[in-house]
Amino acid sequence: MTVIGFIGPGIMGAPMARNLISAGHEVRVFGASNRARTRAAETGGKVVGSAVEAATGCDVLITMLPDGPAVHEVLLGESGAISHMSPGTLLIDHSTISPAEALAVHQSAAAAEVRCLDAPVSGGEAGAVEGVLSIMVGGDPTAFEAATHLLEVVGSTIKLVGPAGAGQVVKAANQLMVAGHIQMLAEALVFLDAHGVEADSALDVLAGGLAGSTVITRKRTAMVQREFAPGFRIALHDKDLGIVGDACKEQGLALPLTATVTALMRAARRRGYEDLDHSAMLRLALDLNGEDATGDDR
Repeated sequence: MTVIGFIGPGIMGAPMARNLISAGHEVRVFGASNRARTRAAETGGKVVGSAVEAATGCDVLITMLPDGPAVHEVLLGESGAISHMSPGTLLIDHSTISPAEALAVHQSAAAAEVRCLDAPVSGGEAGAVEGVLSIMVGGDPTAFEAATHLLEVVGSTIKLVGPAGAGQVVKAANQLMVAGHIQMLAEALVFLDAHGVEADSALDVLAGGLAGSTVITRKRTAMVQREFAPGFRIALHDKDLGIVGDACKEQGLALPLTATVTALMRAARRRGYEDLDHSAMLRLALDLNGEDATGDDR
């Protein structure tokens, strides 16, 4: 049994914590908001009152937070959780943040003699519930080896992709590809509807060919039925594409389709869809073609 501090029981964090508890580990869960505290209680773990309480005396501290500022607020500084971790303990940050923000966490952890991994995940709420997330990990190989038995509880595709920060680089690439897949699926559905072709039959064929993707598998039902309850919110995907854009500027890269998808995601957010699932990119595609979410002409 490993004693785990878990900070961030959100839509994906809560089922990750539950899976760790089901695997027999002692998990101390902290959520900052009222909703997060409710989710913390629902995990079946020990609910604690602060990030410091979660970190103190743990073997492993896991964070699953919405953005870089939240990660830095919780972990860094004199009152941050890292300063309350014992030397030699392990920090696994599953949040999606920028590579530069991840490096700052690694540096703070190293100064406290805490082993650290940036380990963002992909797979959405369903992947978190099923324990089949894809986990891209940056950090020291010995720290990765020490974390593997826990990573295997929450994920099925687990890969050390490079040194500190590399996990976040791969996650940024993942997010731009997912956004592109969702946008093209949205446009394909508009195209099919315009020609009177039944969507489910068409998607059965597309999913079995070269156009097939996990996006079709995971998102088709929500998009065909026009039900966009959040599994991964447009606001968060917009944030992630902002990370991609900043990294492109730093490297002097020209990625025109990435820029286009980023603009479309931002437009969906500005249109008021920020708290819907990112499959609601279909709403924007319908808007652009004069239809509402039911497919009726405006």
